[in-house]
Amino acid sequence: MRSFNVFRLSIGALVVAAGCSGSNGAQGPQGPQGDAGPPGPTGATGPTGPTGPAGTAGANGEAGASGEAGAAGAAGEAGAASAANDPASLFPTASKIKHVVVVFGENISFDHYFGTYPSAQNNVGETPFTGASDTPQANNLLTPLVPGTTTAATGPNLLSDNPNLTNAGNGAGAANPFRLGVAQASTEDMNHGALAEQEAADGVSGVALMDLFPADTGKASPAPSGSTSEVPTVVANPDAGADAAVNIAAATVLTVNSFWNIAQNGALNDNSWTSTFGPSTPGAINLVSGQTHGVVAWGSVPPSSNSSLVPDGTDAGGYTQIGDNDPLGDVCSTNPSQTQLGSKNIGDLLNAQSITWGWFEGGFDLTVVNANGTTGCNRETNPTQVPSEETSTDYIPHHEPFQFYASTANPTHARPSSVTRIGYSTEADNVTKDPANHQYDTHDFFDALRIGNFPAVVYLKAPAYQDGHPGYSDPVDEQTFVDEVMTALESSPDWSSTLVVFNYDDSDGWYDHQAPPIVNRSASAVDALNGTGVCNSGAQQGDGGAPPTTPLLGIAPDGGVGVPVQGRCGYGTRIPLLLAGPFVKKNYVDHTLTDQSSVLRFVEDNWLGGERIEPGGSFDTIAGPISNMLVSGTSLDGGAL
Repeated sequence: MRSFNVFRLSIGALVVAAGCSGSNGAQGPQGPQGDAGPPGPTGATGPTGPTGPAGTAGANGEAGASGEAGAAGAAGEAGAASAANDPASLFPTASKIKHVVVVFGENISFDHYFGTYPSAQNNVGETPFTGASDTPQANNLLTPLVPGTTTAATGPNLLSDNPNLTNAGNGAGAANPFRLGVAQASTEDMNHGALAEQEAADGVSGVALMDLFPADTGKASPAPSGSTSEVPTVVANPDAGADAAVNIAAATVLTVNSFWNIAQNGALNDNSWTSTFGPSTPGAINLVSGQTHGVVAWGSVPPSSNSSLVPDGTDAGGYTQIGDNDPLGDVCSTNPSQTQLGSKNIGDLLNAQSITWGWFEGGFDLTVVNANGTTGCNRETNPTQVPSEETSTDYIPHHEPFQFYASTANPTHARPSSVTRIGYSTEADNVTKDPANHQYDTHDFFDALRIGNFPAVVYLKAPAYQDGHPGYSDPVDEQTFVDEVMTALESSPDWSSTLVVFNYDDSDGWYDHQAPPIVNRSASAVDALNGTGVCNSGAQQGDGGAPPTTPLLGIAPDGGVGVPVQGRCGYGTRIPLLLAGPFVKKNYVDHTLTDQSSVLRFVEDNWLGGERIEPGGSFDTIAGPISNMLVSGTSLDGGAL
């Protein structure tokens, strides 16, 4: 409160006394002072004085009662991803790589996509492709090399005098390789069973001649479970003869342009193989465990009647997975032949160290309704390249390897507790197990990436129409997915610590000129590389010796020490292995011997200190490294990964 000082002015009365009349006498002495007169009226208020100094603060009053809680505000938008908030960056790694994304495609041989790389015909009307002048030679149809080296191989011209043309065993299907343009992107599915692939390689003489592909794999395979047939489309060179010859074809750069450009800006391996012969399921399982032995449970079809299994040759009477059947208990499994495997997989190892990871497969989210109204296990998307041989449901159970293991399966396709918990084993309380158990839809990956939740280890499987599988997919649709993935990753603030790996589950029976090295022998009913029931010798590399006389160990039924098992002959067929990212060598062709489990080995070496799935048994224990495709200095200690 302001304090004002008021000044008051008092005016006193003046009194005069009069004497008697007469002459004026002398002036008398001054009389005494009279009494004071009454007070005069109050004077006018003076002007306001200057403001005084502020007074000291008063004591604090008592706190008032708490008011009622206000209404909840509207949810804010998710914040933009920031590299500074990357949880995966906190996990110890052996390299500067904090994220690996494995894009796992379907059914392509190396020569089918890279048969003339980097040389293109560039015909009139086609978008030209010109590779860099310093692009190294790859071991392909145009420049065959001694495998594992840069030395030119000797032999016939593979484009004009191919052994698949000259071998009379191919009958009317005999042909030289030919181009498939964009208009021919949609092709039939080939026979790519383990037995057919070995027979096509034709190694009865002891040396695989790679000359019976039209006869043994150049036939359409049964449609995968969940697919529906449309009008069959036979796509072949008009001059090539019978339909079976279509598997001799090589895709043009127009249909695989994205992959050729990635190779120009990244690293391509021309010596990479399926771990074993056979189709999708064994390939996917080898990617995540390197161990296809050890069937511990099955559905209504017993193992003895399941053509996707073969006896392992042990006294215990176990079985090895050599073909496609559905995972036991998956709500979308329609094939009555269903199995469950008993080995560990990379998910188990990552969970033990609390490393974030996930398998993301198109169609896995059963709550989504597609534009055409399909939903649940029947979600379906038509390929863009028409006419196609068939269409397929978006989710194909036998392509999902982690569903084959009780420890990592999500049989009901339960949704994650939140986008922020994608990749984690638990919900936000860090106690309750997350319902998804690391199994998700591809859209979950993109959703999580957008908010900065980028798991350390990611496996991506496109919805069926985009996975590249002949019959219901094609290279054009496949690359649409690849382009989407690369755009999202390169836009991420975590791109600087990311490695992208492109790999495949099998070759589909497409022709590839290079004979495989056999690193694990087998003698089972599905083996025929070197004669009936025999698979023990191929185009050996390195010291040129025969494979070990004892096969790799299987899974012991009682959890004890495994013994050598049959049904895992490999390496199988040559497939593309392509790397992209900031730590990848540019325009580089690697000749290191690798297989599907080399990707598994990288994850183990980078995040798990070199731990292996099953020492002495899984293929990752003998796999070559992919680190030769990475730039110097990627490893923190300078060693191989």
